[in-house]
Amino acid sequence: MLMTLALFLQSAVGGILLGGIYGLLAMGLSLSWGLLKLVNLSHFALAFLGAYLTYQLGTVYGVPAYLSALLIAPLFFALGIALHSVFVRFKVKEFASLLVTFGVTILIESLIQWVWSADFLRYETPYAQTTIRLGPIFVPVLDLSAFACAGVLAGAAWYALNKTMLGKALRAAAHDAPVASAFGINSTRVSYILAGLCSATAGIAGVFIALIGTLAPSQIEAWIGVVFAVAIIGGLGSPIGALGAGMLIGVAESLTMSVVNPAWAPLVAFSVLIVILLRKPVI
Repeated sequence: MLMTLALFLQSAVGGILLGGIYGLLAMGLSLSWGLLKLVNLSHFALAFLGAYLTYQLGTVYGVPAYLSALLIAPLFFALGIALHSVFVRFKVKEFASLLVTFGVTILIESLIQWVWSADFLRYETPYAQTTIRLGPIFVPVLDLSAFACAGVLAGAAWYALNKTMLGKALRAAAHDAPVASAFGINSTRVSYILAGLCSATAGIAGVFIALIGTLAPSQIEAWIGVVFAVAIIGGLGSPIGALGAGMLIGVAESLTMSVVNPAWAPLVAFSVLIVILLRKPVI
């Protein structure tokens, strides 16, 4: 019984920490979709591009991961602005953005495969196996760091959206752009800032993906479904909701793998999503 309880607790902790990665990835997608009305599929490809850049900087040039994050975040902020300028220039709408960013995803995936090949890569670091022991529970330091980063970013995003003039301008423009413009809000200008920040969060998520997981270009598609479900369950435009939904899906998947069967884990996110949509549509 003691071993069973320990396994249950370990699985729950692992799921909560996995939810941090899910929430970190879903945050940018949720904000882009909810406030900019753009379904940015390239968000996942950008995250993996950030992961590969972290791998390259670490293995070839010896750059520590935290310095890689400081380099990648502003770079991806600029990439997000550049991509958003295309949306603005050609007046891309919600459904069209899904198709356009799918094409961008394919281009980035092909670029990754061309530069780093399709082989599986692993970024080995001295602290990869470091854990903190809490009684019978072992907490991986890297996973805990990713969760803490997700929590800080989600809290900062919530505060910015609800307590600052920029956040209020973003929400007003998302609700009714013409009325917001009548009150002097430049909705296009603030949308560039949000698009850049969303891409920067993708880059930061990529740093942790490189540290925690194994890299392969084909994994981009594997993350899309789960993170989409997390973004919808958490509520579009809600960074705290994205983190909470990520924890919910992470724990459900982890417990399913340990108690039922690992093969059932991929079904969990969509099962939860279907139940929630049936009870209360969120989009």
